[in-house]
Amino acid sequence: MPTRATSATSATSSTSSDPATTVVVVTWRGAEHITDCLDGLAAQDRPHRTLVIDNASDDGTAALLARHPSRPRVLRLPRNTGYAGGVAAALARVETPLVAWLNDDAVPESGWLSALEDALLAGPRLGAVGSLLRHADGGVQSFGVRLTADGHGADLTEPRRPFGFCGGAVLLRADVLRAIGGVPADFFCYYEDTDTAWRLRLAGYDVAVAADAVVVHRHGASTRPGSARFHRWNERNRLLTLLRCAPTTVAARQLARFTALTAVLPLRRVRRGAVPNAANFRASLRCRVLADVALRLPATLRQRAEVRRRSVLGRGDVWRRWAGQ
Repeated sequence: MPTRATSATSATSSTSSDPATTVVVVTWRGAEHITDCLDGLAAQDRPHRTLVIDNASDDGTAALLARHPSRPRVLRLPRNTGYAGGVAAALARVETPLVAWLNDDAVPESGWLSALEDALLAGPRLGAVGSLLRHADGGVQSFGVRLTADGHGADLTEPRRPFGFCGGAVLLRADVLRAIGGVPADFFCYYEDTDTAWRLRLAGYDVAVAADAVVVHRHGASTRPGSARFHRWNERNRLLTLLRCAPTTVAARQLARFTALTAVLPLRRVRRGAVPNAANFRASLRCRVLADVALRLPATLRQRAEVRRRSVLGRGDVWRRWAGQ
């Protein structure tokens, strides 16, 4: 049984003494949107607990959390550990059989949690059920995640069977999540969802999306998509996910390809001027990514061995089934 948190600041937001789900909301400087998220959770038609992980916000978020009528349980961390670090910190404090991840800039519709719970509990081999994430204008942001032929996790925008889930709004079995190794806390943010879904599939679990579990998501309210940090985390964590989960030949090929492109980028820019003007095509950023990966390589290879120990399916089997689909 996980240990009970002693640093939480208030009571649970549950209308039942024995809810099935703890909803984990990770926030950092979320004062502009955290209230809408908590209002959406308070309107759910299914009992639950809410645990907010505050990543050392300094913009008044703590005061908003303390005043909110739902009285969420709050764990304030001493530094910003990112989304992945916040979810990882929460897992040890979850005492319900199910755990949901919800971005602080996502507002769930009232039937969101009941749709997720009903879908997850109906499938004994389901490890996770994702949500339908919509933009404010009603357009689809994510109907789950597909695995591309080069190992990227990419959002699906049409309803079809997904490889994985978008971590902005998902429900998982807490014991299964712990059994496959938890959450990669050092990812900071991005790809923690693709990595987790990959490990679920290697362990023999399925992943689904409940189309009637809808959230409206202000994508990138806390991080700026397209920024240098965004691209650094994305590129680094994709490579780390491949090194942890993909077949050896795939991981080695993609790492070599990333390195080779980094080496020739200055020549391409000088000779043809055809390099896209995006942060992930800057040689300096890509060198930082490679340095990050090299620094983490010994630990990542140990994690790879742990993933293999927990797997019931071969890496190649999962790759052939899902990559490029």
